[in-house]
Amino acid sequence: MSCRGCRWQAGDVDEYAFVNRANWESRVGHHVAGYGLQRYLDDPAALSQVVEFDRPRLGDLVGKEVVHLQCHIGTDTLSLARLGAHVTGLDFSPSALAAARDLAAACDQPVRYVEAEVYDAPAALGTSRFDVVYTGIGALCWLPDIKRWASVVANLLRPGGRLFIREGHPMLWSLCDPRPDGLITLEYPYFETAVGTHFVETSTYVEHAGELTSPATIEFNHGLGEIFTALMRVGMEITAFEEHDSVPWQALGDQMQEDPATGEFRLRSMPERLAATYTLQAVKH
Repeated sequence: MSCRGCRWQAGDVDEYAFVNRANWESRVGHHVAGYGLQRYLDDPAALSQVVEFDRPRLGDLVGKEVVHLQCHIGTDTLSLARLGAHVTGLDFSPSALAAARDLAAACDQPVRYVEAEVYDAPAALGTSRFDVVYTGIGALCWLPDIKRWASVVANLLRPGGRLFIREGHPMLWSLCDPRPDGLITLEYPYFETAVGTHFVETSTYVEHAGELTSPATIEFNHGLGEIFTALMRVGMEITAFEEHDSVPWQALGDQMQEDPATGEFRLRSMPERLAATYTLQAVKH
């Protein structure tokens, strides 16, 4: 949720799923072209940058039943399957799922994909049947109610099952793009709000020609305390939490530079000032 120039007129919060689905549908073609999918076909051991970053934290996934919520075009989903998991990917975008299925088939990797809203995941997939619920980076900001999300996670997991999530830090989501004078300022809510923040952004985060056909989005931040409390209230125990000073994209423009060792971006000056992402794990009792 960086500063994107123009605001969309706020409407009923119930519009969020309709508006955001249209936006993500309009991104799919650009992401298929811009995600570098050929490397997954060329190298059967290739993993997505996001999964590679957290591979030491993921542990042994061989034989585990894993569900990847908000899986998009399936690069992280495929990567989890390559680590030995039996993976189900869930997303609300039919075009994204079609691309994900094509990628899995081309890589000869069995992955099940299901079209559904996150909040409908227990009804679509069944309850108490997964060893791991995985959520990749840039997912929670599309959901208006973190308590409801936590309930979904708990319902999907078997007793002893684990949530694994790497996400953009709410501190990062509350910042605006650098101003002309180079200052980065607090612009957007840190805490969850009822109506979210409305944007119009005509391009996505990969380079592409033309504009998105559905540029409007409605996004929601969730403070760390809100996330922790929501999980604990549904019987989850936080077992690991790590904050990182890096993020997989150039979130704050020229104020960030790429680390060639990881492909992630951190502040050029004093990167220790910013918690950019976090990795959280929790277990269902």
